[in-house]
Amino acid sequence: MSGPGVVVPANVAEAPLIDWRAIIAGAVVAAGISVTLVAFGSAIGLSIASTAPTWRDSSAWLWTLSGIYLVFVALCSFGFGGYVAGRMRSRLRPVVAAEIEFRDGMHGLVTWGLAILIGAVIAVAGASAASRAIAPSTGAAGAASSVASENIVASELDELFRTDRTLTDADFTYRRAEAGRILLKSSSHAGISGEDRDYLSNMTATITGLSPADADARVNRVIAESKDEIHKGRVAAVLQAFMVGAALVLGLAVSWFAAEEGGREREANYIPVWDWSWRRRYS
Repeated sequence: MSGPGVVVPANVAEAPLIDWRAIIAGAVVAAGISVTLVAFGSAIGLSIASTAPTWRDSSAWLWTLSGIYLVFVALCSFGFGGYVAGRMRSRLRPVVAAEIEFRDGMHGLVTWGLAILIGAVIAVAGASAASRAIAPSTGAAGAASSVASENIVASELDELFRTDRTLTDADFTYRRAEAGRILLKSSSHAGISGEDRDYLSNMTATITGLSPADADARVNRVIAESKDEIHKGRVAAVLQAFMVGAALVLGLAVSWFAAEEGGREREANYIPVWDWSWRRRYS
């Protein structure tokens, strides 16, 4: 059967509506490119937030550049992944040309979703490994450790308990974690209560040997610094969430159109060749 806009069969069997082999291939390519570029960006310092204390000194320009880099990563990874899914998909015959283009785009969409799922699994696995390194499961857990405070206000905790004394108290680890949880309240609406502030002062004076007045001054200074650092961390987290969302939405569009472009080249029997002639080659 033939007619306007209908592709005539050419001894090619009707393929399934979803070609999972092409989708998986495209998703693996997208995830591989994304992991590679994200690792490169983190290595050169293009990271909005980090567990290292130096990230808090980053300027707004670096945060913006890091967000733009996330968009670049999404465009590259989902663009290549969508193209692979569309180019490697089995041909559909006989089908209206517009239907072929739409199905290619849908393959790009599914590739986008699967690539995000693969990336999420990798991220969760990496976060789990990192958390075990910070707070090993074989050691004291729970109240004796505070991963959140160590990631955000570790420098402030160091400053709070800085002393020339040799600390041999077996409970010091717990006291440090307890102080960290109290300092995390500094950015809340109610802030740190007077009772908690006095408790921190007494704890600091006992551990460091400072006078009550010096301990109070140190606690007040550390609380103010902690509030500022937590605020910076929240701003960075919001910016990162916004840029990640924008990158994923743009990645969806790029994956769709890249898959359609790969499908058009598949139907035209175009063979990409790496040379400088800028000429299309057909089989």
